[in-house]
Amino acid sequence: MSRRIESVNKLIKEEISKIILKEIELPKGTLATVTRVETSSDLRDARIYISCLSEKNASKILKIINNNIYNLQEGLNKRLSMKIVPKIRFLEEKETRKAARIEEILEGIKNNR
Repeated sequence: MSRRIESVNKLIKEEISKIILKEIELPKGTLATVTRVETSSDLRDARIYISCLSEKNASKILKIINNNIYNLQEGLNKRLSMKIVPKIRFLEEKETRKAARIEEILEGIKNNR
């Protein structure tokens, strides 16, 4: 991955996190985190991965965010000074869940010694 794509990913992650925090009203007791951003090499598309602390509400939170995608895209367009601002798409982060499960298994093995 090029340095430019890495910089764009970091910038989008920071800005979209701020926008979600300030402008999207999430249900009480839930926490949504932008875990990573993957931008295409031509900078036309960006996949934004969201992790939710309350896993049972993950689909609900993702639905709320996707219902506000036009406002989020507009906010991102205003904040970024780029010729082409990538079109955003939100996805549920599943890698952190896998990592947590692996950590849990390793901890169980460690405790059984």
